[in-house]
Amino acid sequence: MWIGFGEDAHRLEPGRKLLLGGVEVAADRGPVAHSDGDALLHAVADAVLSAVGAGDIGEVFPDTDPRWAGLSGAELLERVLELAGAHPLRCERPRCGRVRQVRAVVTLDRPKLAPYREAMRRRVAELCGLEPADVSVAFKTSEGLAPDHVQARALVVLEEA
Repeated sequence: MWIGFGEDAHRLEPGRKLLLGGVEVAADRGPVAHSDGDALLHAVADAVLSAVGAGDIGEVFPDTDPRWAGLSGAELLERVLELAGAHPLRCERPRCGRVRQVRAVVTLDRPKLAPYREAMRRRVAELCGLEPADVSVAFKTSEGLAPDHVQARALVVLEEA
């Protein structure tokens, strides 16, 4: 069994689309990012890389490489799962793992995210080959300390397949 921790954060600006967990959130601001800025999926991907000791998403998908410009969080996570030998449908490594649980926390002052929780859980579960019950997404605010950013943290548990 392997455990990994991941984190991602982005500054928010008006007029940008806000995606979290592969779900579009109705908001007047969105992340400034090289990719789609989906902090939740990026944190999950980072946690998978952490669990298998394969670096982090900044190393694997550097923002200096134009190939990754606009990359969706879903595609990023799928690529990471393949790289880590943890993709639910494909594993070509001699020692494959399977994601068993995802626990995540998203910090955002506004808008409130509770109405999106189930859609986020379902999408993360789908990408990782899990049941929604194996995915937890909690929400916090910064209590005004960082109102112009979104941050996500994720913990994943992988087990040998």
